[in-house]
Amino acid sequence: MPGGVMERPSTEVLSSIIGDIYDCVLNPDGWAGVMTRITEAVDAAYTTIALASTDGNHGRFAAQSPWDPERMRALQDDYDFDTIPGLKAAVVGDVDTPVATLSQMSEAELQQTPFFQNWAKPQGLREGCITKFVHTSDRIGLMGCTTRATRAVISAEDQRFLALLSPHLRRASLIGDLLDQTRVTANLYRHALDHLAVPVVLTGANGAILHANGAADRMFSAQGPILSRKGLLQVQNPAVARALLDAIANAASADASLGARGIGLPISAPGLPPAVAYVLPLTEGTARAVFRPACAAVFVSTTTSASPLPEAVLTTLFDLTPAEARVLLRIGSGLSASKSALSLGIGENTLKTHLNRIFAKTGTRRQADLVKLVSDIGTPLAAD
Repeated sequence: MPGGVMERPSTEVLSSIIGDIYDCVLNPDGWAGVMTRITEAVDAAYTTIALASTDGNHGRFAAQSPWDPERMRALQDDYDFDTIPGLKAAVVGDVDTPVATLSQMSEAELQQTPFFQNWAKPQGLREGCITKFVHTSDRIGLMGCTTRATRAVISAEDQRFLALLSPHLRRASLIGDLLDQTRVTANLYRHALDHLAVPVVLTGANGAILHANGAADRMFSAQGPILSRKGLLQVQNPAVARALLDAIANAASADASLGARGIGLPISAPGLPPAVAYVLPLTEGTARAVFRPACAAVFVSTTTSASPLPEAVLTTLFDLTPAEARVLLRIGSGLSASKSALSLGIGENTLKTHLNRIFAKTGTRRQADLVKLVSDIGTPLAAD
């Protein structure tokens, strides 16, 4: 067995971490520090705390100790309830009862799973231990510790320590609603938008700016081709200023049918480099919930920012994960499910899981509906 046997953290360490948990009621930014302290106490590689909706297969990390952000993003986007070993047992098991992966299967069985081969093994990881600390009608709260390959298996002492923390996580989350799903999703959504290279502005029906990502803010500072005037989205070229506001108003009213063909408007002033604003309606998804009363998304394409990436458009409009956006693009282009799965390097069962979530988020029922939806959105999804 690699590594030595961990001693149980002292009562002082336990009490100190519990104190930090309750401090997070007043300072939610402290959750990452709590996760780091738990990681150190149980000699883990990293620790996460997450919320999962009871009607979906994916959760979102509310906080975590330091770990490769790209790997963590892939963990959330590409793996779910059915593909992470041990997760299902924790979700259906009892509250405050840690579940170690190697208590559910042998190490040989674990090492044969695609999750281990493609995700855990390349990072030098061994197993996880998941504790369910909240289970209500609409959400499940999970804390997960993952260990390195050089460490011994997760012991009964480790699990007892994590079990002692669980009720305090639950009380803190209920007292302060620290893991409020809307705020967590809002922060993640803002973070995702701000990392897009293309300028994106979310507006109300009257053109009021409710969110502008970093690229859009830089365009505002450069005074064009889009402008922020008294909180309203405007353009450098006065000849199309009214047309832009009309397009936004039309996008707001077209939501139900997704007259989704969006509207592309040339917005550059005479003598300046070409620029196009694509105005598309937002569905009743994350963006509208987070940035209410946002009802339109404006993507700006210029010779320097290029056209918006198709994945970025779909993620913004429908709250899709990157993996779901890739599936929608394949299916929307007319590929069959089997060919789409093959081109993406995923199994057909995984693709079906993605499809079911895509149908729910886009308000569609059939693959033919997705083909029409992608066709309707049109130009912003076209390749450069």
